Amino acid sequence: MSQDSAAATEAVRKLSGRRRREVVAVLLFSGGPIFESSIPLSVFGIDRQDAGVPRYRLLVCGGEDGPLRTTGGLELTTPYGLEAISRAGTVVVPAWRSITSPPPAEALDALRRAHEEGARIVGLCTGAFVLAAAGLLDGRPATTHWMYAPTLAKRYPSVHVDPRELFVDDGDVLTSAGTAAGIDLCLHIVRTDHGTEAAGALARRLVVPPRRSGGQERYLDRSLPEEIGSDPLAEVVAWALEHLHEQFDVETLAARAYMSRRTFDRRFRSLTGSAPLQWLITQRVLQAQRLLETSDYSVDEVAGRCGFRSPVALRGHFRRQLGSSPAAYRAAYRARRPQAGGLDPVATAVETAVPAQGMSASRRAGAAVTPSGPPAASAMGVGPGQPEHGKPSSDVYATGRPTLPGQRSAP
Repeated sequence: MSQDSAAATEAVRKLSGRRRREVVAVLLFSGGPIFESSIPLSVFGIDRQDAGVPRYRLLVCGGEDGPLRTTGGLELTTPYGLEAISRAGTVVVPAWRSITSPPPAEALDALRRAHEEGARIVGLCTGAFVLAAAGLLDGRPATTHWMYAPTLAKRYPSVHVDPRELFVDDGDVLTSAGTAAGIDLCLHIVRTDHGTEAAGALARRLVVPPRRSGGQERYLDRSLPEEIGSDPLAEVVAWALEHLHEQFDVETLAARAYMSRRTFDRRFRSLTGSAPLQWLITQRVLQAQRLLETSDYSVDEVAGRCGFRSPVALRGHFRRQLGSSPAAYRAAYRARRPQAGGLDPVATAVETAVPAQGMSASRRAGAAVTPSGPPAASAMGVGPGQPEHGKPSSDVYATGRPTLPGQRSAP
């Protein structure tokens, strides 16, 4: 029996008799963002049997005393409290109001009991912080919005945070990245429960792609992690961002931090949720994207201005992260720019982007998920003998980055 099958069998075996997977409890808290909160309500709370989507039974539960105030000052009153979670086989935490505040102890206890009785526990976006606080992510792979991934990794070091994934399926505990990735994960749940046709029918009703390939890499920016400001490594990270045009490696950064390479790697990963080499490669590729979009530099010149040792190194890492060559990326970007009228090129790219469909960015039970980079580090020019293991990404969906004609996701 495969590891995935064994995990699924164990989950079914543990499921308490009074819990059924199609009974979905959505746990809401005061201060939560309304968009993320509405995603599971829409997916699991509307009867779409006429479109071929099997029906779920929705229980909207308050995680604390109401009324619950959400974004925009709206107040919500939930029909159920924490006691209703005891009847659900799927429990969704769509968001948490603050990544620095502990969730209510009563809600954490209810989640632990549900998990012990075999319920499937789902955390969307910052909902992962609630699952982590309950101890449900200990020793497991997980993801959250890339902006909050460093904080999750630092606050809960036993969680294997992968900021690259749109969502992570670890059998009976699932997590997703921010906002729209919550839709991806909910569609994945429907697909797991009822098959591809049901998930496709639901996706058509929601006017979204049934699957999105790739991960969060293309959404990253060069902003520093939220909590890095007071850390001694902040100066080193800021220096690296200011000197991307120079050729330096991780050993250089470790020396600037007055640390051994091993200590630096450990501290950097705990702070940012990413290996330093992968972070550096990602920043160089992001800088290359900007120069390709905003300048007339040749690809050779772009490579030099982003700290790559050669154009070959730039092309290899660019293709592995974005699924295209630098030249093709620039051509597609410029083809989508407005010719007149002063329109925002990013907004235009968003409106005209056509999402490719491919494998979802999920990890199955027992998968070792560690932020790392693409192969061939020596070609990067960031230091020899630095092992990497990576994965390709492909399409761009509503990001302001162009989807390339004929572009396909890597196998």
